[in-house]
Amino acid sequence: MTAFQETLSADGRVCSYDRPGAGGSDQPEGPQDYDSVGETLTGVLDQVAGDEPVVLVRHSMGGLIAGRYAPDHQDRVAGLVLLDSTSPTAVADVSDRIPESDTGPAGELRAQTLAIFAGENPELLVFTDGEVTSAGDIPVRLIQHGQQYLGEVPEYGEGLEEDWTAGQHKWLALSEDSELSTAENSGHYIHVDEPDVAVAAIDEVTTRAAG
Repeated sequence: MTAFQETLSADGRVCSYDRPGAGGSDQPEGPQDYDSVGETLTGVLDQVAGDEPVVLVRHSMGGLIAGRYAPDHQDRVAGLVLLDSTSPTAVADVSDRIPESDTGPAGELRAQTLAIFAGENPELLVFTDGEVTSAGDIPVRLIQHGQQYLGEVPEYGEGLEEDWTAGQHKWLALSEDSELSTAENSGHYIHVDEPDVAVAAIDEVTTRAAG
């Protein structure tokens, strides 16, 4: 994210942080859930923004965290940009799409992914599925990948891509002012593959939030 942050900082204040278990931060003391990572985010906002609202820009699992955080913190979050965010029903998406009995590459991917969702990740974050709740009428822009990298999974790739897109549509319920677009030339890392697309969305959301 370094080059992306430097680009954004030319026109505004940009702050980032490493969640516990990631980057330069200490390991969490035990398993984390959305509430505990939300408490960390609140602490960061207290330090860098005080009482001022912010626009959150999140990628992948970070988008999942932001999507759970914003509805309960409408006084802190003025806008959201979610870059290829993890689906709010990610656990069911994978477990339902690929049978447990599959012994091939797809079955291995299923086992690895569900283990990560169960907390076997550096942040010890346990993923739980849930309904998307509203954060009011804040501007929310979602950008999904256009290069179908999930489609490479044998037998189940097309279905996994369909599930991913369905997950993006579920996130639209975050706000009355939500829009979903596709970065046609991007894989999962949109801010690397097409940073201009991400920057344009952030500029729009920031302008709308300030206005």
